[in-house]
Amino acid sequence: MTNILGTSPQITHILRTLPMIAASDASVLIYGETGTGKELLAQALHTESGRKDESLVTINCPSLQEEGIEVDLFGRCNAEGEIEHRGRLLAADGGTVFLDEVNALPLSVQAKVLRFLEAGECQLQGSHKLHMANVRILAATSTNLQDEVTAGRFRAELFYRLQVVPITMPALKDRTEDTTVLLRHFGRELAGTNAVVRYSKDAEHCLLTYAWPGNVRELINFCQRMALLNPGKLLHAEDLPLEMMPEVAANEHLFTLPPTGIKLAQVELDLIEQALEMAAGNRSRAARLLGISRDTLLYRMQKYSL
Repeated sequence: MTNILGTSPQITHILRTLPMIAASDASVLIYGETGTGKELLAQALHTESGRKDESLVTINCPSLQEEGIEVDLFGRCNAEGEIEHRGRLLAADGGTVFLDEVNALPLSVQAKVLRFLEAGECQLQGSHKLHMANVRILAATSTNLQDEVTAGRFRAELFYRLQVVPITMPALKDRTEDTTVLLRHFGRELAGTNAVVRYSKDAEHCLLTYAWPGNVRELINFCQRMALLNPGKLLHAEDLPLEMMPEVAANEHLFTLPPTGIKLAQVELDLIEQALEMAAGNRSRAARLLGISRDTLLYRMQKYSL
């Protein structure tokens, strides 16, 4: 059972295809901004795979020290050719390895990692003998890996070998209909034995239109902070962090009604059409621009036969 939450089309598609991808041993490259849940997806792919009873080894590539990296990843043999240190890739035999932020993998070791992906071969320091390991590789990146290849910072062969199945975890701002689902879930989960924090309509509007630059991770941190500081309270917009407040103060008029009046339906239709144009047809983004849910936008589009 996966812990990936959401009902947006993007998340629904990922959840629908996840069992098929998990059943394969193909390499998967997960794209997504920081905090979108790339590691959560990797865990789900492992848990639903035939390797679920074996280890899932996570390697945080930016934390690898270039000095000694081959020993860390592959291992080392003594003078007699016996393994005295089993590297993390070799130790994952039978299981899954998740290379987080794989774009940070030093060029000096990328060729050996490529060989490991292609043939499962480990060349241990101090030994000319090849050691074999049966490992599935999952990788993730928050950068455009094709750009890294073009810039010469990432081997093209390794990029294509990793990207057998590419998956993109969408940013939270691109699936606004999931924001309410996540707020409710983590609000309940993080409340513990305390009463759950509630939000007024104006506070909900701020939370739904906020861009969440830290994505789901930022939302979880926010829910935890609110649960600790405001257990059981009904929060209003002014109770939220300043960065979540709308740019225009609540007592200011966004629009000035002309003395001759307006046709409200025509204004609404015009704004919906502008939002769809600005969002290049992406309904989730258009809904966010209008400060409404995707379902509300779809209802209004149907209303105006758009």
